[in-house]
Formats: sequence, C-alpha cells, structure tokens
Amino acid sequence: MSNTVEISAKNVDLAVKRALEQLQCSRDDVEVEVLESGRAGILGIGSRDAVVRVTRKETEAPAEAAAPAPAEPVEETVPAESEKDLTPAEERAIAFLTETTKNMGVPAVVTTSLTEEALNIELSGENMGVLIGHHGETLDALQYLTSLLVNRNQENYTRVILNTENYREKRAAALAQLAKRTASRAVRTGRVALEPMNPYERRILHTTLQDHPDVTTYSEGEEPYRRVIVVRK
Repeated sequence: MSNTVEISAKNVDLAVKRALEQLQCSRDDVEVEVLESGRAGILGIGSRDAVVRVTRKETEAPAEAAAPAPAEPVEETVPAESEKDLTPAEERAIAFLTETTKNMGVPAVVTTSLTEEALNIELSGENMGVLIGHHGETLDALQYLTSLLVNRNQENYTRVILNTENYREKRAAALAQLAKRTASRAVRTGRVALEPMNPYERRILHTTLQDHPDVTTYSEGEEPYRRVIVVRK
C-alpha cells in the first residue's frame, strides 16, 4: 500500500478524511500538506476543490514488537464508519461559511451536526465576536444566507441553526431574565413594549411568560420591527 496519497475534495477537512480512509490510519499517524485550499465561490459559482497530500509517518518499532505485526488491529481503531459522512447540505454549508468567514477576515472552522429537527452548525476560531455582531445580527444574517443555500432546490425544508461560542444559549438565558424583569415592570405600570426582535427571540419571551399569573404577552408591528408587548392581566 502506498504511504502517500493526493486527494481532492470540496474542502480540506473532507479531503483529509478521505485520505485517512484510503491509507487506513489515524490523523496522528500522517503528515498533511495542503496543496490547494480550495474555494467555495458564491452560491457554488467559481468553486475549486481543495487538494491535500497525506503521507504516512515512518516509525521505528522494536524488533520484538515487529514480529506480531499489530498493524491490522491498529488500523481497526479508525474504521470508515467512525468518520462522519457529510450530506450534500452539510458540504454546501461548510464550503459557503468557510469561504465567507475567510473573506470577512475572521476565518472559522465549520462543524456540522444533522438531526431530524435541524442542521446545527458551529463556528470556531479567533475573534468570533465579529461574526456574532450586535445582539447576534451578523450571526443571524449568516444563518439566513446559509439556510437559503442549504434549501435551494430541496423538496423538504431543513432548519439551519448557526452558533458560535455558545452565543445562542447565552442569549436565550439573557432573554429569559429580561422577560422576568419586564413582567415585574408590567405589573407595576400596566404595559411594557420591548425593542424589536427576530421571531426566535420573541418566541423565547413568549414561552418564558406564557404561564405567568399576572401578565400576558403578544407581538405587534411589521418585520423587522416587530416587538413583544407585555401587559398586566
């Protein structure tokens, strides 16, 4: 079996994954040389595959260890099925976000997890606050564009959730606290109007206060200026 292979794929991570499968070894057992980082293009236009050269590292094993020839059991520690096969939707999302964040000057590592409920995408790297923006506006915009790309020409709609540095969880907790404080104000004043929010954030406020004994909530206004109103019962 050759100790060196050159593989092309839509992105570097996928090319390395396929090379490891072909060499039947783990990531720690090889040296990776990126020959071409690839380019996703915009909505698939002008895209170019990534190309990597992966070489198995040479190891010097003791003579007594070489006799049992433990190569096959070691190879089995990284079976092909342990590597996650990416769906076309995941490949499109990874390629788009990798190229977009690079062009924004904040290159991010993109990982995905597809469930029955949604395509969950995590961005990681330095200066991720730039990708979050004020109250998550930049992150929401990237999520919207990724959703358009993922669902283009698809019969079944796939919900896309884009996250980084646990922003969604932190924002949800902050909104829940805001809802409780606003409810206390509404009990005193009779009515409180909050700042405009996107549908996801408004839903958190409504859900938090849906069983509140003293207030009720509703939304008013047109997108993107629709806001939650909290009123005393």
